[in-house]
Amino acid sequence: MNAVNKKRGVKVSEEKDIKQEDLNQETDTMQDEATEEVSEQEEVAIEEVLAKIAALEAENKELEDKYYRSQAEMANMHTRFKKEQAQMLKYAGQDLAKAILPALDNLSRAVAIEASDENTEQLKRGVELVINNLTDALAGFEVVKVASLGEKFDPNVHQAVQTVPLEDGQEAETIVQVFQEGYMFKDRVLRPAMVVVTQ
Repeated sequence: MNAVNKKRGVKVSEEKDIKQEDLNQETDTMQDEATEEVSEQEEVAIEEVLAKIAALEAENKELEDKYYRSQAEMANMHTRFKKEQAQMLKYAGQDLAKAILPALDNLSRAVAIEASDENTEQLKRGVELVINNLTDALAGFEVVKVASLGEKFDPNVHQAVQTVPLEDGQEAETIVQVFQEGYMFKDRVLRPAMVVVTQ
């Protein structure tokens, strides 16, 4: 019986081995399939991650570009602001000077009238002193008269209100009469001179 049992034991053992091999093969097949599925899933996951990385890199580059542009714009605004501020400071008195000019013109007209007696002559001298004081004060702030009478016409600082024919000894485009004095404020024309020009 032992021999039969042994034979049976061998058969049972062989059957177990065969079953074990089948089981191992099935397990290997399942593992291979699972590995393939995992590999496919991993590839899909990796592709998704790479796509997200690419999208984030593109977004980062766009944000970086916006950052640098805004920094440049801020620097430009700062430069422009400083320039405008310097211009405002440079020409701060322009409006005041412009407002004083009509009064100066009226005083000059008053002086141009002939004095008929001693009182009027003294008044005229007083007005001339006021004109000189105003002119000096304006010159202290770089407000100066535009040279006109006898000068060549310059459209940048003169405004021709009338032309007259040339007379002997005159050059063309020479200013022969000034209706209203022109003034410069620093490097700007505060008011052009209104003049009569030869033609």
